[in-house]
Amino acid sequence: MTSSLGVDTPDHRGRTGLHLAGRDLDRNPDVRIRDVELTSQGWHVLRRTTFDYRRRDGRWETHQRETYDRGNGAVVLPYDTERSRVLLTRQFRYPAYVNGHPDGMLIEAAAGLLDAQDPHTAIRRESAEELGIRLGPLTHVLDAYMSPGSVTERLYFFAAPYTPADRTGTGGGLEEEGEDIEVLELPFAEALAMARDGRITDGKTILLLQWAALSGPFARKSSV
Repeated sequence: MTSSLGVDTPDHRGRTGLHLAGRDLDRNPDVRIRDVELTSQGWHVLRRTTFDYRRRDGRWETHQRETYDRGNGAVVLPYDTERSRVLLTRQFRYPAYVNGHPDGMLIEAAAGLLDAQDPHTAIRRESAEELGIRLGPLTHVLDAYMSPGSVTERLYFFAAPYTPADRTGTGGGLEEEGEDIEVLELPFAEALAMARDGRITDGKTILLLQWAALSGPFARKSSV
């Protein structure tokens, strides 16, 4: 029998059994998984799943869906209420560039994949790598599926205070992972205006800025 990477032989990330994800799902009595096909495994995993679905009128139909599995992630908005500042990043995002963004340089809240860590640990790691800061106490804002039609990722949203004394480095990300991240410290009012006028187009960042204005640390200082 021929071995397959990611199936019975570890792939470049040490993973096996990638074809098994979802086969044993039984939480929804109106969904019956029939087959899971591993179609691609690069850094992330693409699967084609065949399943039976019972419609609201009782009829069963067979469907196929492709899912893109990049793991779960976490995102954080660091804020300084004394100086009315927030920390964001700017980096090149090819998917946005190829889909019409003028230069692909997106302003975002710091984020990253969990990589087998819990969300709190992962976002502190990402903040140190990308922003060069040590976060204060984390506030869990919400969890969300950002593109549930095809992407499996569940994103954990946080906010945390910081001060100039919390700097631990220059940030910028990890060069060995191809990261080249600019750290932006912006007045909160300016960041919120950028989300409203289209200079910030990243969904997770817009959500956190709106939360901060409506019910978060800047609620009383915002004109919203």
